[in-house]
Amino acid sequence: MTITITAFDRSPDGGRGLARDTRVRWALEEVAQPYDVRLVTFKAMKEPAHLAIHPFGQIPTYEEGGLALFETGAIVLHIAHRFAGLLPDDANARARAVAWMFAAVNTVEPPILELMTAKILENDKPWTKERLPLVLDRMRDRLKQLSTRLGDAEWLDGAFSAGDLMMVSVILRARASGVLDEFPNLAAYLARGEARPAYKRAFEAQRVVNTRP
Repeated sequence: MTITITAFDRSPDGGRGLARDTRVRWALEEVAQPYDVRLVTFKAMKEPAHLAIHPFGQIPTYEEGGLALFETGAIVLHIAHRFAGLLPDDANARARAVAWMFAAVNTVEPPILELMTAKILENDKPWTKERLPLVLDRMRDRLKQLSTRLGDAEWLDGAFSAGDLMMVSVILRARASGVLDEFPNLAAYLARGEARPAYKRAFEAQRVVNTRP
C-alpha cells in the first residue's frame, strides 16, 4: 500500500524545513519507506475533501490503505510503531522515547510557537513590545531545562529515536530567535539531527517543492 502525505503547495517558510510535513518526511526516510506527496493550497485545506481527513484544515496528513491520520506527533508515532528504526527494542527505552516525543510537542514547542506568534501575527499590537521579553524568557527557561537534561550526550536517551526526531524538529524553530546560541549543546544537538542523511533527504524534498518556478 502506498503511503501518501499532504504538504503545502507553497509553504510559508519558503522551504526552510519548518513546515510540519518535514517531520513526517524525515520519519519515512529514517525507516526507508517510499511515499507520495499530495500538495494542497491554503484554499484546498479548508475544503470538505481535506477537512474529512484533517478536521482542523492543516497539514500534514497521512494515508495508507484504509487509514487516514492527522497531527504530526500521531503520524510519526504510527510510523515508528509500524516500521523498525525509530524506536528501541527494549520496552522501557521505547516508552521513554515516546515520552520525549510528547515532551517535544507538549512542553518544548508551545513557548517557541508563542514567540513566533508574537513576532509574526501580533507584531502590530500595542502590547507586543512589553510582552515579547516575557515570551522570550519562557522559551529560554524551557530550552535551559532541555539543555541541562541533554548535557554532553549525543541524543536524549541512548541511540537516536523518534523522540530525537521530534525534539530536533521543534527546536529548529527556535534558531531564528538567536536564543538557541545561548545553549551550545542544543545547537550541536540540532546540527547532529540535520546532518543525518534521512533528514537531508527530507529537507531537500521539501525545499524543491517550495523553490520551483
